[in-house]
Amino acid sequence: MIEEILNHNKEFVASKAYERFVTSKYPDKKIAIVTCMDTRLIELLPASLGIRNGDVKIIKNAGGTITNPFDSTMRSLLVAVYELGVNEIMVIGHTGCGVQGMNADEMLHLMRERGVSEEHITLMGHCGIDLKSWLHGFEETDAAVKETVDLIRNHPLMAADVRVAGYIMDSLTGELTVIE
Repeated sequence: MIEEILNHNKEFVASKAYERFVTSKYPDKKIAIVTCMDTRLIELLPASLGIRNGDVKIIKNAGGTITNPFDSTMRSLLVAVYELGVNEIMVIGHTGCGVQGMNADEMLHLMRERGVSEEHITLMGHCGIDLKSWLHGFEETDAAVKETVDLIRNHPLMAADVRVAGYIMDSLTGELTVIE
């Protein structure tokens, strides 16, 4: 499958299909969006929000949440605000998220089945990483979005004038619901 993607890439570049996507690193709408990596959102999210290449910074991860105030998502938001001119942040969860109800014990079981040794799993604990906490999902999407919005708003390094708001997107229709 990767070979197919690489072949497409060569054709894309050779035909100069990239030209319609040329833009700068600065988001035209000065917005950053934190959302889930769910495959249903790849085209649905930008289409339903009316955004195009160059409009916003989109930061995707499993669940569209921030699990640690110093994780890579929070770092990306700080870069977006201080280096790239972002002044609004949207946190967009979605219906039917795979992280909702995710079970850390089941994930660890699947890791073992795929060949991750017990020694490596135990080593994580000795390094101060609580895998069960790190790999857990969330129970309610709206609560997870609220928690992430609160973490961003109250982060000690976040500018106070940045607007942060939370939403849940319907994974089928793209409809947004505001999370208060």
